[in-house]
Amino acid sequence: VRELSSPAGETELDETPEEEASVVEAGPAAQKRAVRQAPPVKAKPTPAQKKQGQTVRVDIGHLDKLMNLVGELVIGRARIERLVQEAQLRQFDEPLSQLGRISGDIQELVTKLRMVPVSFIFERFPRLVRDLSKSLDKEIQLIMEGQETELDRTVIDEIGEPMVHIIRNSIDHGIERKADRKSVGKPAKGTIKISAYQEGSGVIIEVMDDGKGIDAAKVRTKALANGVVTEEEAAAMSDDEMVNLILLPGFSMADEVTDLSGRGVGMDAVRTKVEALGGQFDISTELGAGTNVYLRLPLTLAIVLALLIKVGEETYALPLENVEETILVKKENVKTVHGTPATLLRGEVLSLYDLSMILQTPNCSREQREEFPVVVVRMGRNRVGFIVSELIGQQDIVIKSLGRFMSKIKGIAGATILGDGNVALILDVAGLHGR
Repeated sequence: VRELSSPAGETELDETPEEEASVVEAGPAAQKRAVRQAPPVKAKPTPAQKKQGQTVRVDIGHLDKLMNLVGELVIGRARIERLVQEAQLRQFDEPLSQLGRISGDIQELVTKLRMVPVSFIFERFPRLVRDLSKSLDKEIQLIMEGQETELDRTVIDEIGEPMVHIIRNSIDHGIERKADRKSVGKPAKGTIKISAYQEGSGVIIEVMDDGKGIDAAKVRTKALANGVVTEEEAAAMSDDEMVNLILLPGFSMADEVTDLSGRGVGMDAVRTKVEALGGQFDISTELGAGTNVYLRLPLTLAIVLALLIKVGEETYALPLENVEETILVKKENVKTVHGTPATLLRGEVLSLYDLSMILQTPNCSREQREEFPVVVVRMGRNRVGFIVSELIGQQDIVIKSLGRFMSKIKGIAGATILGDGNVALILDVAGLHGR
């Protein structure tokens, strides 16, 4: 078996090993040699050797191209299904179903080929924690769980630097010095725990520390001093809302500029990067007990299952990863809570946002309807409802970039081509709520 070598940064694919060739000798001379010499005993190959013989390296660019071709296949399949449905050609139902299964299997396989374990980025954290804790005279143990959890190679490449920001913040702002921890009855050694696990069609990464937590009162003082909020706005904000001010651009809790903090660049950049990947970012904290940073990331950035909706006459796509459920709400059940329309959903208050107003869609208003469909989405620890005109159904969509001139539009994650050939915008839940 020949060993294939290629540049670094390539992905390995399974391949069936070739069988070794055997040579048989005949004749008296061969028989004498067989008597005199016992055949050598071959050592059994180790699992690593077996793995090396069953893999071949493939450039990541080839996998990117393969994924693009699969995306075109998905678009073509949706187009054929739409034409067959419109023409009512029932005899094509079974072949189309078979085509759907095969293309779905190819899509799943290509997605798996692009998967990389999160250990690819986790492996740099022990040294980071060790070096920073030493320079800050802190004692910190690092616990990492779920390193075998896999993400798309593109997501892995993009999320490494934001993770470093989060851990540096936990070490610098979260974990106290040994003397301070002992004075409040904590063990001298602080703990940072990083865990990764798959949940539905996404991956959750959590960074937890047992430090001092985030003091909402200090955030309030800093925000007022910097003119981020007014006295009236601060008085109306909850502690959670106040803590989330640290995610604003340029906001920093550090009293002085150091190598680690004080520049106002950090958590805002982390949230921006996570949301640009189609993920969600949230922070929960308890004063004196610690802080938990929550990241929800999509498994892949190429092909996703989405809910197609109509707002006015326009069709949009919402990634199903963000959707919890859909409900019908009667006009009479909508009340106003703190200036925001809301309804009760199984005993909980659900804030409602009209997508026609957010997207500025003309000639579309819920005021003219007695009941309307609502898409319930989760945003971190909270749920909100988006009012739409019509629910169309689920469909695999291929995410297309809008290009550098339109990529910064808040609330729009990209575009896709539907089965009828029309283009639909893909909505970004976090961006919509921000608008």
